[in-house]
Amino acid sequence: MVAPAYNRCMRTPPANADVPVVILCGGMGTRLREASEKLPKPLVDIGGKPILWHIMKLYGAYGFRRFVLCLGYKSDSIKRYFLDYQAEVSDFTLHMGDGHRQQFHNSYGQEDWEVTFAETGLLSGTGARIRRITPYLGNSGTFLLTYGDGIGDVDLDQLLQRHRAGGRTGTVTAVHPGSRYGEMHVTPDLSAVSEFNEKPTMADGWVSGGFFAFERRFIDDYLDDDPGLLLERRPLQTLAADGQLTLNPHEGFWMGMDTFRDWTELNERWDRADAPWKVWKDPSRMLRTA
Repeated sequence: MVAPAYNRCMRTPPANADVPVVILCGGMGTRLREASEKLPKPLVDIGGKPILWHIMKLYGAYGFRRFVLCLGYKSDSIKRYFLDYQAEVSDFTLHMGDGHRQQFHNSYGQEDWEVTFAETGLLSGTGARIRRITPYLGNSGTFLLTYGDGIGDVDLDQLLQRHRAGGRTGTVTAVHPGSRYGEMHVTPDLSAVSEFNEKPTMADGWVSGGFFAFERRFIDDYLDDDPGLLLERRPLQTLAADGQLTLNPHEGFWMGMDTFRDWTELNERWDRADAPWKVWKDPSRMLRTA
């Protein structure tokens, strides 16, 4: 019998606000040097805001508020960005004779987020990073996971619903870009993944777009202490072979920011107000562009 995606004794599944969102933020972005030479990849901007901010705003629009950032390369820059976050977007007075106390004059930057910054190693594999943040998942049986360099208009409520309905250990969002990403063979009814391959074998197939949902048991059953363990290889391949990977097909917009060309296209979309992933209201941006 397939284990349930959440405790059936509960009247309702956990609210989105109680579900942790893990974001892989440790990459170096070596193919994006024109835009990220002095920054970690998640801080490379789209429209003046880091792509990480765009990803978190997307989750926030669906009510998710608990974030765990798996840090690596230039982790101090990511920490500093959030420590200075409110001052960056708000009007404030600095009382320099009173311990440099800041007095904010509006509510810009007051996100209802709880962000945990986890040092997961400079060269750790993606699977190893996930295993190292286990203590920060709290008591939640389900957690979401995505990469800090991919964005789309993914319906996150649908993702969680399909994960719970599927009753499997994991769920992956599948998209239709042309190449470069982990390819998946899926069952005819689009309910599950039958095979997961790191390299695409056909340009027009379903590929992994990140935006995962997992049960806590995934960490214990499919991840180990190998510091180089990559999520995209043995863990997901084994999960698919075991029939434990549900498919969440996404036909809308999705793009990974892997190259300078990708970065340019995402910024052009934002500048011409053609950014399908922007499902939130940002009063500070409206003020600046008015």
